[in-house]
Amino acid sequence: MTTTPLARQDCAVAVLGGPTAVIDIGGLRIVSDPTFDAAGPHGYLTKTAGPARTEAAVGPVGLVLVSHDLHPDNLDERGRAFALTAPLVLTGPVTASRLGPPAHGLAPWTSHSLPRGDGQGDLTVLAVPAVHGPEDAERDADGNVNCEVTGFVLSGEGLPTLYVSGDNASIRVVAEISRRVPDITAAVLHAGAARVPVKYDGRPLSLDSRRAAAAAAVLGADVVVPAHYDGWAHFSEGFTDLELAFHEAGLSSLLRTSPHGSWVDLHP
Repeated sequence: MTTTPLARQDCAVAVLGGPTAVIDIGGLRIVSDPTFDAAGPHGYLTKTAGPARTEAAVGPVGLVLVSHDLHPDNLDERGRAFALTAPLVLTGPVTASRLGPPAHGLAPWTSHSLPRGDGQGDLTVLAVPAVHGPEDAERDADGNVNCEVTGFVLSGEGLPTLYVSGDNASIRVVAEISRRVPDITAAVLHAGAARVPVKYDGRPLSLDSRRAAAAAAVLGADVVVPAHYDGWAHFSEGFTDLELAFHEAGLSSLLRTSPHGSWVDLHP
């Protein structure tokens, strides 16, 4: 973990480990699913590695995206503290009610716009559905598998349209997003085939590697940045599995990675 400042970029993503990504786009710095705790136990989950960069290295942000707050692999203690110091947190309505200000809840297919830092109009954040487990799993009173989870699509004039999946395991959902937002050019996909033996017969709670490759094909994205595949013991597939799946699908050219804490350009 380093405190070296993360230099501002034009349009790029830096994965810090686990699900956490820093997104520089439209003159804004955005962090998705912040997790800054050191390695160690978190209830029934175990974190195996801390983030590549500290909160200080990330610096001030204009927006935090929280896919969900109930699982520490997506929002741990330091991540929560970091999020609540941001001027704005976008998340699902149920999650926003738990987090409190500055969290703003977005139902699926609703959006929020905020001024870009580059002075070129607004950045629009569209909330999209996610299914945090098997399609046939029991759903709660709000219709969610496991818990409320929100994905996001970021767009603006002259910018790549970026999909951030959150912990989604459903290709059906990806297909619906692609149908409604047909111009997605880049994606941050939560992979890793997260499994918890006591949940849903141990079936994946996030995309496994083959489904990540399938999601990339369905989206028609030019750039795919994987996240959520290391740093936690319940992630059952790693980067080697992702490489193989994209290779077998003939999609290796889409997969863009760099060492955690360094930048991946979002332009094709």
